[in-house]
Amino acid sequence: MLFRTLSFLVALTLLGGCVSNPSKDETTTMDTMPGDPLIALSDDYFDPLALTAADLQPQIPEETDLWKLLAHDYQLRNIQHPAIDQEVQLFLARGDSLTRQLRKGEPYLYYILQEVKQRGMPAEIALLPGVESGFRPTAYSRHGAAGLWQFMPATGRYFGLKQDWWYDARRDPVASTNAALNYLQKLHRRFDGDWLLAIAAYNAGGGTVARAVRKNLEQGKPVDFWSLDLPAETRQYVPRLLALARIIERPQQYGLILPPIDNDPRFVKVEIGEQIDLKVAARLAGMNAEELLQLNAGYNRWATHPDGPHYLLLPADKAPGFAEKLAALPEDQRMRWTRYRIQPGDNLGRIARKHGVNVKALMQANHLKSSRIRAGSHLLIPLSTGATLNAMNATPNARRKLRYRVRKGDSLYAIARQFGVKITDLKKWNQLASDRLHPGQKLTVVRTM
Repeated sequence: MLFRTLSFLVALTLLGGCVSNPSKDETTTMDTMPGDPLIALSDDYFDPLALTAADLQPQIPEETDLWKLLAHDYQLRNIQHPAIDQEVQLFLARGDSLTRQLRKGEPYLYYILQEVKQRGMPAEIALLPGVESGFRPTAYSRHGAAGLWQFMPATGRYFGLKQDWWYDARRDPVASTNAALNYLQKLHRRFDGDWLLAIAAYNAGGGTVARAVRKNLEQGKPVDFWSLDLPAETRQYVPRLLALARIIERPQQYGLILPPIDNDPRFVKVEIGEQIDLKVAARLAGMNAEELLQLNAGYNRWATHPDGPHYLLLPADKAPGFAEKLAALPEDQRMRWTRYRIQPGDNLGRIARKHGVNVKALMQANHLKSSRIRAGSHLLIPLSTGATLNAMNATPNARRKLRYRVRKGDSLYAIARQFGVKITDLKKWNQLASDRLHPGQKLTVVRTM
């Protein structure tokens, strides 16, 4: 645009007064000769004085580094406190483990940041899953919190996160992100627009922070986050987030090389209409089941939920091919089944155990309104229960292997109860000769899907 403007002004200068002050004859000639070069020029005429500032500005390429884009939208960067400095040093002392943790955010961070920006929230909020779960949707806490955003069961249900035998929305990157941001915005309003108090309340609970604020008001003390008497974990939680944000904004200053993450979507949400076997879905998408489960960690079993949600998260480059193949897939091939003849003395519980499913799944698959069955009749049994969804495929049930870090006060009984497994299995998986545990010890937990 600027080049065309300069060229046009040069043309005006060269033509001189002939153009700027034409005689009557010249004007007549110009009006009656459409082939005149000046008429051709005027066909493409624009007013140089109408140029806007944007027209004269050099075109800046779109930022492709997601980390820089994230830091650009910080709203809490000017907060300074010794506790933040201390958390920065603790992060740096971890060495390469911080880089590995940030790399785990690669599949999810673009989506989370877009959702945060659309709501006008501080971009630092997008890093909260790094503090909560290390960007692991399969993360579980010793208190029962789960997912990227570490929702407790009751809080998750309050914010609409479905949790049952088939599906746990706390581990769904899309559903849990939407719920977490709703929760944070609600806390932000509750604490009169103070983001630090909102973040603290996300960790400790709104009631805990509200009581601390009320206590300080009664004593005539300040009610900012740094002045409140809050649990030790929460006093560490908020500066830890701000420290992580600071390191990501200035990685060279701290001698850190951030794992490269491009500013483009890693997954898209694809509607599937109804229940589908995850092994079938993986085949249609041209990926293995483990890759599919990384993005769809909310699904507990071999298939999506029969009652919904009816969607899958797929890599952006695989979604079009998947949608095309799914549309062409015969209805009876979405799920894989075997036909079982009910024997005398059978009951649903025995049949379910034999085939690695639960009674509810059998009833749903066969549209049974009660558990009563009759010998000689047939049941449809999902074949996928024997399909592996991860590397541990030596058993008839699909399983997921988790790593759990023992906390102070933990016991084998408490851990087994939390994950719904047997103490004897815990000891076998971890080759434990006794029931004694120590903080920091890592245990393998195998959950049946």
